[in-house]
Amino acid sequence: MTASLPTGASRAELEDLLLDDVPHGDLTTEALGIGAVPAIMRFTARDVMVASAVNDAAALIAMCGGEVELASCCGATLTHGAPILTARGPAGALLKSWKVAQTLIEVWSGVASAAREIVAAAQSVSPQVVVACTRKNTPGTKRFAAAAVKAGGAVMHRLGLSESILLFPEHRALLGEQPLASTVALLRRGAPEKKLVIEVTSIEAALLAADAGFDVLQLEKFTPDEVMALSQQLSERPRRPQVAVAGGVNAGNAAAYAGAGADVLVTSAPYLAKPRDVQVQILPATH
Repeated sequence: MTASLPTGASRAELEDLLLDDVPHGDLTTEALGIGAVPAIMRFTARDVMVASAVNDAAALIAMCGGEVELASCCGATLTHGAPILTARGPAGALLKSWKVAQTLIEVWSGVASAAREIVAAAQSVSPQVVVACTRKNTPGTKRFAAAAVKAGGAVMHRLGLSESILLFPEHRALLGEQPLASTVALLRRGAPEKKLVIEVTSIEAALLAADAGFDVLQLEKFTPDEVMALSQQLSERPRRPQVAVAGGVNAGNAAAYAGAGADVLVTSAPYLAKPRDVQVQILPATH
């Protein structure tokens, strides 16, 4: 059953999308009197893409009264012309769900495809490196964004402020002259089960943070050469924190950062990706 498919969004979120697009019915379909005509709707890929939000689109179509057969799954690489899904039902149900379902797949497949490109570039040099996408997605779209990131083979860096510790320079400015070691002790008491991450902007600051006991050094806008220099110095120490690179990471430089010794590549780039094109055909059910 389509309705039982795991979706990135909740039913309420999908209902909100429909309410936004069809708040008072489909005026064109109603005026033409074709809502009850048996119809078929086919989604196919026009671009090479990593599919995402396919289950959400299918669930949305089902909510409108369509019966859906999936031909692809989230995370699958699709070539031009590859089928994504087929839906059958009254024309009114298919026309109501058409554009919202199409747009979900197009937008979030773009994000998934961009994430996959960065992962592939980085792991071609260092198979163990992890690509982590930030929480800087469009507000209100976090469920879709997280699902697309996972479909592309990346992970979420932070889902929000509530589940992780990341000390920014802005936090430190509010602490006055508090030593870093004291800040670490304070954070350990307040969140004893969490890893402590700190953003740093220089090699010197990174080494001081490592000495203070931070678990992860998030290097803001370091060059690959700077990452390599820091990694070499950290390798000579008995305790090596993880190295995460952030600020401007993309498919073009991911391999360089991975080769320089980064453990994690932190990026927001996939959220700015161009949507992938999905072709939709709606025909009488006799076709």
